[in-house]
Amino acid sequence: MITLQTALDFLQRVAWALFWLCLPVTSFRYFPAGIGGGTLVRPLSLYPLLLLLPLATLPRLWRRPVPKTLLCLLPFVVAVLASAAYSFLLGIEPVLGVSVSDRVLRALITLAIGLSFYLTVAILPSSSAELRSALRWMFIGFSLAFVWGSLQTVYILHFDRSYFDLLNHLQKAFSLRKLFPTRISGPTYEPNWFAEQINLLLIPWLLAAVLNGRSIFPWRWKNVTIEWLLFLWAVILIAFTFSRAGYVNLAVLLLMALILWRWRLFSQRGLSLFKTLGRLALEALVVLLLFVGMAYGVGRKNDFFARIWTYWIENQDPSFERFLYYIGFNARLTYSATAFNTFQAYPVLGVGPGNYAFFFEKMLPDQPLAPTPELLRIISPEEGSNRLITPKNLFLRILAENGLIGLGGFLVFLIAHLGNALYLWLSPYKEEQFWGMAALLGLIGLMVAAFSFDSFALPNMWVLLGLITTAASGRRRVDSEFAEAG
Repeated sequence: MITLQTALDFLQRVAWALFWLCLPVTSFRYFPAGIGGGTLVRPLSLYPLLLLLPLATLPRLWRRPVPKTLLCLLPFVVAVLASAAYSFLLGIEPVLGVSVSDRVLRALITLAIGLSFYLTVAILPSSSAELRSALRWMFIGFSLAFVWGSLQTVYILHFDRSYFDLLNHLQKAFSLRKLFPTRISGPTYEPNWFAEQINLLLIPWLLAAVLNGRSIFPWRWKNVTIEWLLFLWAVILIAFTFSRAGYVNLAVLLLMALILWRWRLFSQRGLSLFKTLGRLALEALVVLLLFVGMAYGVGRKNDFFARIWTYWIENQDPSFERFLYYIGFNARLTYSATAFNTFQAYPVLGVGPGNYAFFFEKMLPDQPLAPTPELLRIISPEEGSNRLITPKNLFLRILAENGLIGLGGFLVFLIAHLGNALYLWLSPYKEEQFWGMAALLGLIGLMVAAFSFDSFALPNMWVLLGLITTAASGRRRVDSEFAEAG
């Protein structure tokens, strides 16, 4: 006879698997307005998360000790709430029908969604086996996303209108945005989002598994594992996103992985420092040459991407400032400069969560806007449009909207995860060393990606940090059990 508890346990397991399988879809078309339906970031995994919160997350939160890293997050949350309250005293007038209360409420809901992602991933896995199982489900979910991304590469290599229209129709059935005819975006809103989630949620664990000779799957053919195949697949798909930020992040992750791997071999095997540095330099050179070759090869399929080097060839009197305009990077710099100007005007608590948009025009740097049509469209929007302006930089957004107190609180939270990563990396056990290497790579990837995203609703950052927290908590539970047994 099936009891109520048995049914609830089964529902919890299904929701947990769906949570990981749905992670790649981050702009789901069908989303209620009350939980972010008016924004571009609409993670499909929020649906199973809403089941997990009452079924597992909140009950387990009361039964188990709270992770220390969660306590480190509290100062940031308090700072955000304080800056939200402070923003109502600034006398900000509504713009295009959007009031301060609307923006603040939306920002707080966004943060609550992010915290729910982090809390669930950080406390639900109660053993190494459950943690590896979660990773397997995530790999399976991204494998499905990779299949969809691979189908999109076909029209990049050889464009066919009927084939593209078919895929575009399927994409619009679940995503807010149609496909790009010259770039792949997988199941996400845009190509950069696809590259970013691959770099943050897959590459760190895949690289750690490949370099440490480990696998969470039983299948293996000689030295070839599922992680090896997924890693090669991921690199190929990132190439077809034509995401400059994605390319840079992948290159940084590969170089840092080589450094960590070589350092581990040097410290454990007593190898010669000179030989270790020589091999590392040679491997780094090979990686850089491969990236240059890949960038040149894919640039032949994307004229906009090729601008990175054609500018210096075609222009008689090139300058770095004009180069930034040429590659379309100047708007991002303006967003960042505006955020910093806002911080300078309100340095302690900022202007409140979500309120950067209200100060955008006032805090713009003194520069001509004509060369940047994107800025002109923001300042002079079409009738009925809603300006959802953000700095496109996580740290500068926190600095502008929550001030030094908010940024300080968030950095403490990240430093706590760095401590967890080092704790695992320095462990004498192979399993913990694997998680430590992946954690360090994930944090490095996050630092790079933070310069091109600023949304707290995207699950990538929160899932990454949650995995680091639960891996370190699992290690401490094992140490505690050994101490009690001794």
